[in-house]
Amino acid sequence: MSRAKQPPERAADPEKAASDPSGLMDLLGVAAVLVEADGRIDMWSPQAEELFGYTGDEAVGQYAAILLLHPEDREAGMGLFAEVMETGRHWAGPFPVRLKDGSTRIIEFRNMRLTDSLGDHYALGLATDRATVRQVERKVALSSQLVTQAPIGLSVLDTQLRYVAVNGALASMHGVPEADHVGRHFREILPGAPFTTAENQMLEVLETGRPMVDEQVVGRTRADPDNDHAWAVSLYRLEDHGGHVLGIASVVVDVTDRYEAARQAERAQQRLRLMADGSARIGTTLEVERTAQELADVLVPDLADMIAVDILDSVLRTGRPDRGEGPALFRALAVKTAYPTAASDAIIAPGHLTTYHADHPAAHCFRTRKPLLITHLDSGDLSRIAADDAAAGLLAEAGVHTDMAVPLIARGEIIGVMGLARARNPQPFDEGDLTLACELASSAALSIDNAVLHQHIRSAAETLQRSLLPQPSPRRPGLEIAARYRPAQAFSEVGGDWYDVLPLSGDRTALAVGDVMGSGIPAATAMGRLRTATSTLADLDLAPSRILTHLDRITQGLDPFIATCVYAVYDPHHSRLHVACAGHLPPVLVRDGRPPELLDLPTGTPLGVGSGPFETAALTMNPGDQLVLYTDGLVETRDDPIDQRLDDLLRLLSPPCRSAEETCDLLLRQLRGPADHDDVALLIARARPLAGL
Repeated sequence: MSRAKQPPERAADPEKAASDPSGLMDLLGVAAVLVEADGRIDMWSPQAEELFGYTGDEAVGQYAAILLLHPEDREAGMGLFAEVMETGRHWAGPFPVRLKDGSTRIIEFRNMRLTDSLGDHYALGLATDRATVRQVERKVALSSQLVTQAPIGLSVLDTQLRYVAVNGALASMHGVPEADHVGRHFREILPGAPFTTAENQMLEVLETGRPMVDEQVVGRTRADPDNDHAWAVSLYRLEDHGGHVLGIASVVVDVTDRYEAARQAERAQQRLRLMADGSARIGTTLEVERTAQELADVLVPDLADMIAVDILDSVLRTGRPDRGEGPALFRALAVKTAYPTAASDAIIAPGHLTTYHADHPAAHCFRTRKPLLITHLDSGDLSRIAADDAAAGLLAEAGVHTDMAVPLIARGEIIGVMGLARARNPQPFDEGDLTLACELASSAALSIDNAVLHQHIRSAAETLQRSLLPQPSPRRPGLEIAARYRPAQAFSEVGGDWYDVLPLSGDRTALAVGDVMGSGIPAATAMGRLRTATSTLADLDLAPSRILTHLDRITQGLDPFIATCVYAVYDPHHSRLHVACAGHLPPVLVRDGRPPELLDLPTGTPLGVGSGPFETAALTMNPGDQLVLYTDGLVETRDDPIDQRLDDLLRLLSPPCRSAEETCDLLLRQLRGPADHDDVALLIARARPLAGL
């Protein structure tokens, strides 16, 4: 809280004060004339010279009536003079006076009798221009009416910011009677941080003389201590006609209605921004936890100080809510607070299971399918929204004062609950906040449900995919074998990639890697049928090109699927490799002691196109050489050219030599990203000497 600057104390200067004329007397130009009992002018002030035009030498000693009155007015004037001198009663009023230039001016007089120490009488006349007096009277009357009757707040403060005058309107705003203002300092009437800034602004206006116009001040006064009000305040410095600072005047207009309207408009815009932000940020993935966290990130801190998103455990496990007996079992998915707070320990941490007691807002939402708004929380309500007494104490320590719970409903089923609270934000939740939270919860619930459904389908497809893939022995005659399968990450579903290792007669081994175009359970099913066909055809001991020709016909019957495939047969007795390709990326052969190379094979068309024929290539593969078969998910990305990725593959396969297992792990670690959109099948066969040779 800032501290108001103190006004400078102004030390009194008696000599200067004695020499300074009265501001009002100087403004009126009051003249003094002393007349002897016989009517002669005895004294004539400088103001009289200015008012009547005669110098002192011209006036002193002259009969006042002859000098100053027209003949027709002399009798009346002398009668008034005689009455004052005889009775001693003063007389005041206007009277026409002849000026030195012959013109006439109505002068306002106040005449009184004076007596000296010898008992002699004199007449003292105080005179000023009547028009000037009337002008000042009008200004005073106008000022008085403005101050007392204006509907806006008006006040005058001295140079020490003590109230000199206030009107009824301002006293009503402050909740302090007018009389109790006078003599009291500004901060005594309006204490607190919101008014400290206003006090400093007053001091600045006093110092600089620059007015401050229409500055908004928001705070609470004794008139309404429970609610904020807004005022438009204007300040200007008061000076007399000589430039001496008298104090400061303030004009205060209550603009609470305008302030509230602006606040409501701002809140409406904020809600629109939140809705737009939520539409853009919630549901960007098909990951349940991340979608729940996206919802929390949108709402904190713009709407709430803290949030918890819980999903029914049965929905996560089975994809549908459990309507069994007993309290619902929730799993916390996302928690967020706007700042470090003790309340964090009162919120169920993500990943943990919990049930809520019957009075808890989450339980209410689950039973009724309706949101619950608690505008003001007392100690009893804190126990209601907390998991236990210890958690209630933490919420009280954090200052939680308002709460709401919103059901997450997707496709007509409640799948979870979202709880929101405020602590540092002093404003309680209102119906507008609840409506906004419900709209965002509705959108998020559908995204979460889609993510749950996707995870179940993905899990089923991955389970099917893995069940269809073989578990090859790491040893075959003349070969060391390693294989890996990695499902698609991020948004995509499991695809139809596969590998196979098939024993043949004469210690030979068939090696196959393929990719069914598509994803999900249909692609995995098509892959299983092709793998079964490959295994069956391998028993016929056909050349690789013939195997692919038969697979092509089978794939045409799997419309609309097409697939790519590499099929190879290794004979360890002759160190020969026969291989054919159907639209697949070329295998890599790493010869012992030589750089790795992409095999230049007749590519062929993908399986299912039906345009064959396929060709078999034969090459030597000696002990120590490695054959690397892979699907496109290992090397293809959305951002990098395929040639660059193939170069990266060759670089990673360069010496030093590693085992087949180590090579698999290296390639997946270096080439596979956590958010890659395709699955990968990888098969590596390393030639080794036959046992006993």
